[in-house]
Amino acid sequence: MTKPPTIFAALALNLDADMLAAAFPLLADGAIGALEWSFDALSGANTPVWFTELLHAFSKEQRLIGHGVFFSLLSARWTTEQQQWLQRLNQLARQFSFDHVTEHFGFFTGQNFHSGAPLPVPYTPATLRLGQDRLCRISEACSCPAGLENLAFAYSLEEVTRHGEFLDKLLTPVNGFLILDLHNLYCQLHNFSISYEELIALYPLEKVREIHISGGSWADSSLLPDKKIRRDTHDDAVPDEVFSLLKATMPRCPHLKYVVLEQLGNGLQTEHSQTRFRQDFLRMQKLVAQQNQESKPTDYHFLPRQPVVSGPVEEDVRLYAQQQQLSHILETAHSYEEAHQRLLLSSLAQSEWQIEQWAPYMLETALGIAQKWQLKPS
Repeated sequence: MTKPPTIFAALALNLDADMLAAAFPLLADGAIGALEWSFDALSGANTPVWFTELLHAFSKEQRLIGHGVFFSLLSARWTTEQQQWLQRLNQLARQFSFDHVTEHFGFFTGQNFHSGAPLPVPYTPATLRLGQDRLCRISEACSCPAGLENLAFAYSLEEVTRHGEFLDKLLTPVNGFLILDLHNLYCQLHNFSISYEELIALYPLEKVREIHISGGSWADSSLLPDKKIRRDTHDDAVPDEVFSLLKATMPRCPHLKYVVLEQLGNGLQTEHSQTRFRQDFLRMQKLVAQQNQESKPTDYHFLPRQPVVSGPVEEDVRLYAQQQQLSHILETAHSYEEAHQRLLLSSLAQSEWQIEQWAPYMLETALGIAQKWQLKPS
């Protein structure tokens, strides 16, 4: 008798022609155990009937998970766009039966709400209150388990070593869970030369309900010509090292339910890349199947232990001003040297941001991230 799976091999699937072309053979074979849908990635677009029916098919089996991208959880000012995002999530949660919903840690630079990459904030009581407030609102809107994904980018080693603990505290009020993105972990292992055993011990693995794997890219540093910076760009195949991390990490996560392969459509535009994508999924699926032989079923659902009631919206005028100042510097500085000097003259100097401890090559990388998503003049 075949043992029913306790962990499902899932695919992040959105309405992208190249991604759908890569995924279709897996769907046709019934290989995909669950779907993760970035429900906020279709701003202003109509969802075709056939895609909605696909989502409903997984929803009926309680195998549809929602993944937000653009909420900007730790932005210190509450925006109209965030309110609209929650309203949209609430509508979708009534239309589909999400098994859980997640968002990213961090805040977005830039003026365009639907573009950007999340960047970190200081780990202070103020940012903790802010994040807990936002996560409570997500939990209220979706009426299902709510979770957060660990961030790939960090400015300093100290920030890397405190990230897991801060995530744990953020999740506590809603009894939330963690998406442990192993490529994000891989970025930090490489960029800060820290060992896997040292870093994984700093995460609340009992809260991991979902694991992500993906690929990324390497960036050069003009400050350290011999060093490559690992970037979480989701545009290439999964490295062997990330598969090794998956094999090592799954047994440590007693409440793990989903392992999800992610890749953006811009990395799936050739027949070779689409074939490699399917090979990555099947390799992941095999590792999940092996772990299922060892895993015990879990009935832990990460639902709030008491009704979540949000009071007045939490905001922080000082933190918002600092975020705006940092964003402007990152988006407009022409070099690391210019950005560094402007930061030293800003309100972030000698503050809880600890910019004096930032690794120069990571500030240089932040410039590249922010300026990639900067609005172009019309």
